[in-house]
Amino acid sequence: MWSLPAYLSLALLLSQAQALYFYIDGPTQKCFFEELPKDTLVVGHYKASQWNEQARAYTEGGDMGVFITVDEVFDNDHRVVSQRGRNSGKFTFSAADSGEHRLCFTPTNVPATRGLLFSGAQAGGIKFELDMVIGETSQIESSDKEKVGEVVQKVKDLNARLQDIRREQVFQREREAEFRDQSELVNSRVVRWMLIQLFVLGATCAWQLSYLRAFFIKQKLT
Repeated sequence: MWSLPAYLSLALLLSQAQALYFYIDGPTQKCFFEELPKDTLVVGHYKASQWNEQARAYTEGGDMGVFITVDEVFDNDHRVVSQRGRNSGKFTFSAADSGEHRLCFTPTNVPATRGLLFSGAQAGGIKFELDMVIGETSQIESSDKEKVGEVVQKVKDLNARLQDIRREQVFQREREAEFRDQSELVNSRVVRWMLIQLFVLGATCAWQLSYLRAFFIKQKLT
């Protein structure tokens, strides 16, 4: 846990810049306090990176996750957020009542390691970057509108592709029906021609038999 001056400095940083980063020594919980008015919307984006000894830098990846909790200190530490996520993500909550809130972040699936700052001093093995928007509903709504616009555009693109696929399917069915009709027409003509040939052949055979019979009868009489 941090000391009270650290909490106040962190809160001041948040109210001015709304973005900060700090170091955590492995799976250690880090918390800070924020005084929030009632019905205040809070949206936070975070990213945790782990010290890579070979690269001598903080890198993302692996199975690292983050456990986030938000408690209402004024209401017997009533928990309003309990979220487990990946090493980067987003959390959102709205203050149900005015008072002090405790926000805590705990890296998971990480060893207790330490990294180095550019000055050579030791720092925690996890670098945690946090960007929070507190009560800036216009900015949140603008961001949400942009995301909704992107989703709507993607839906429109998908609908257009579905329409193209449907037109292609209709065209293929029409081609298949046309080919089937042509095949049936050709088959019917072949059958008709075969029947005509059989009729002609049968008539020819009957005429020849009749002619030969008459010929032999005439020869016998003479």
